Amino acid sequence: MNKKELLKAVKYDEKGLVPVIAQDYHSKKVRMMAYMNEEALLKTLETGKVHYFSRSRQALWLKGETSSHYQYLKQISVDCDGDTLLLQIEQAGGISCHTGNSSCFYRELTEEVVEAEREAVTLESDDSMLGELYSTIMQRKEHPKEGSYTNYLLDKGLNKILKKVGEECTEVIIAAKDEDNKELTFEIADLMYHLTVMMAQKGLTWEEVSVELAQRK
Repeated sequence: MNKKELLKAVKYDEKGLVPVIAQDYHSKKVRMMAYMNEEALLKTLETGKVHYFSRSRQALWLKGETSSHYQYLKQISVDCDGDTLLLQIEQAGGISCHTGNSSCFYRELTEEVVEAEREAVTLESDDSMLGELYSTIMQRKEHPKEGSYTNYLLDKGLNKILKKVGEECTEVIIAAKDEDNKELTFEIADLMYHLTVMMAQKGLTWEEVSVELAQRK
């Protein structure tokens, strides 16, 4: 579908708006949902920077205009009915939500996403699992839970977290010397967990790391 066909396919509502879902190009995590009018869509296609329409201000809105957390358009799709747009975007700064979170969808139905965070963290090799871990840690940061190891680390501060990261690095090295990869897997999971806690404390996201890694291919 070319630009002309895309513009023709979009169906705006009675207010001249179409809902837009912004998805991270690298991690595939949903960043936010907003609206566009025809002018916002044209500006986005022309500049490569995502523009939305603010319903509260009734004005065109360049994402990142005040925060510099711009969204760069990588790909755009329109759904089968033509009444919703899906943007694949690259998020500058790693923050999409005005609350300071990487995604507007950081609140989940239940807080019990991870049981015994320290003892039973399960990681996969893909960015989405690391993103989920990061979101869980951010939830603990914003809504402390009694007995949470994550909150214990966050309360102790950066020096304690860095000490644990250093210890886990050593454990990974020691485990790598053995033939049994089961222990190595466990230690790598521990290291990734503590790295993620450190990143949450520093305000750095896995999306930002993914962008950096993508440049090294």
